[in-house]
Amino acid sequence: MEDYADMVQGARDYIATDPHYESKYYAGGYPDDGLGVCTDVIWQAFRAAGYELKDLLDADITEHREAYPHIETQDSNIDFRRVNTLNAFFARYAESLPVSFDEPADWQAGDIVIFGNCDHIAICSDKRDKDGIPWIIHHGNPIDDAVERQDIYKNEVTHHYRWVQ
Repeated sequence: MEDYADMVQGARDYIATDPHYESKYYAGGYPDDGLGVCTDVIWQAFRAAGYELKDLLDADITEHREAYPHIETQDSNIDFRRVNTLNAFFARYAESLPVSFDEPADWQAGDIVIFGNCDHIAICSDKRDKDGIPWIIHHGNPIDDAVERQDIYKNEVTHHYRWVQ
């Protein structure tokens, strides 16, 4: 539970920096110019809980290349900032959970949510709507930038994971 609270707080701390939405390639991998995308919320959340998601992904891609068929050439500067790469990683190492909203208890703070055909990723907040479904913390688009609000219904949820390390 402590990791999940740290993840949520890490995601909140990141969006509090008011990063503007723009996808760029960075030598070293980490944005350093106030810009970011949805995946940056996730690695920042994990870092706050003591996990270096970039390092975990780099090692797993090296050791289990077959699990990442979408990667033509491994590039540690960008692989951890791609939703499809994160989806492949979480499918291997996190608990896969229902994507239905029928049981609000299935949705917890710190859960990872992937939308569409790996179009977007977010982390669940500890705030909940009137039906008990959590808000999400995400970096939505250039207009909204990074937010915490009830956006989980805006797009089809296709994957739902809980980190259980």
